[in-house]
Amino acid sequence: MALRQISAAQARRTALAAQGFGRPVPPGGVTARQLLRVVDDVAVVQIDSVNVLTRSHYLPFYSRLGPYDRARLDALRDQAPRRLVEYWVHEASLIAPDLWPLLGFRMRRALQDSWGGMQRVVHENPALVAAVAAEVQARGPLTSRELERALAHDVPRSRDDWGWNWSAVKNALEHLFWSGVITSAGRTSSFERRYAPLERVLPAALLPQARVAPTTPELDADRFRALVERSARAIGIGTAHCLRDYVRLRPEQANPAIATLVDEGVLEPVQVEGWRQPAYRHVLARSPRRVEARAFLSPFDSLIWTRPRVRALFGFDYRLEIYTPAAQRRHGYYVLPLLLGDRLVARADLKADRQSGVLRVHQLTWEHPPMAAEVEACHEELTVLAAWLGLDTLTLSDISSLYARKVGL
Repeated sequence: MALRQISAAQARRTALAAQGFGRPVPPGGVTARQLLRVVDDVAVVQIDSVNVLTRSHYLPFYSRLGPYDRARLDALRDQAPRRLVEYWVHEASLIAPDLWPLLGFRMRRALQDSWGGMQRVVHENPALVAAVAAEVQARGPLTSRELERALAHDVPRSRDDWGWNWSAVKNALEHLFWSGVITSAGRTSSFERRYAPLERVLPAALLPQARVAPTTPELDADRFRALVERSARAIGIGTAHCLRDYVRLRPEQANPAIATLVDEGVLEPVQVEGWRQPAYRHVLARSPRRVEARAFLSPFDSLIWTRPRVRALFGFDYRLEIYTPAAQRRHGYYVLPLLLGDRLVARADLKADRQSGVLRVHQLTWEHPPMAAEVEACHEELTVLAAWLGLDTLTLSDISSLYARKVGL
């Protein structure tokens, strides 16, 4: 049977609607319920420590809702009953607590999948790992520095025997976090994790499922199916690679789940105009006639995680150039794509100069010669963004300068 044909424009609008773009801006201020609706839409909000503009996890909510109180989002993560928890999903991420039990397969593979420092501390300093786990259980939430001070007080005789240092304690904490033995009760103002026992963070009803335990291939298959289905709802339409990349599954984990969801009628195989690979559309995905969005997107926004998908949907080649030498950068250091309507039309290298109270636009690049309405929309969005960040001044002396490919300020 021939696959149903989906136009490129329809696929683009489906993807945007699934990610929560195009809804009317809420009147009267953004509530906790509206913030959680974004979490329900995207399922996973990536965390990153780069603070050039603001912490990255704040931006996806701003891009979909407009200005909001960031303290309200912090409270959803940091205060009981917690509606957001942290774990490795698509990199370090915020998720709803009910997603946590589905990730036990990753926790069980902590030693195989984690980086070298975590693995070394388990093999070389198992007594330190056990002491760290016991200390978090007894005293958490604690940052890594607080934990080291607590251990020095509680077990001072063991320091020389373990050959420990701050890095060893940090690696032990990260191993325990990755393996699901402990979790995070939020972050400090300087972005340090506050490690805590599971029962201090997760809802009591989830604890029996949340504790890592041996499993069966059948149970893991059910979890992979649930994760792929959740990814499909979040992206609306995408290839098999898009579905598994969203939650970082391997092909052997995701492909059987995709086949099951197709058999169940949850996913519909389709052919998208211009795409080489077959795609899958979630049965609940909406395809609105229009999407009216206006937002700068975090470099870590879930809409633009999978670069080949961004190219296929928007004709937009996007690369994060933070790790590129300055002389070789094309568009700048911390570059945010500009979404207008259902198109990515420009990209801006932005910096919050907090000391001067200025939003700096180091470089602005349009994908095409902009129309006057696009220039005006870009200027308005920059102005609103600056105000939300508490910056009084926008370094744009003349709106006509936005026509330039580069704005050196």
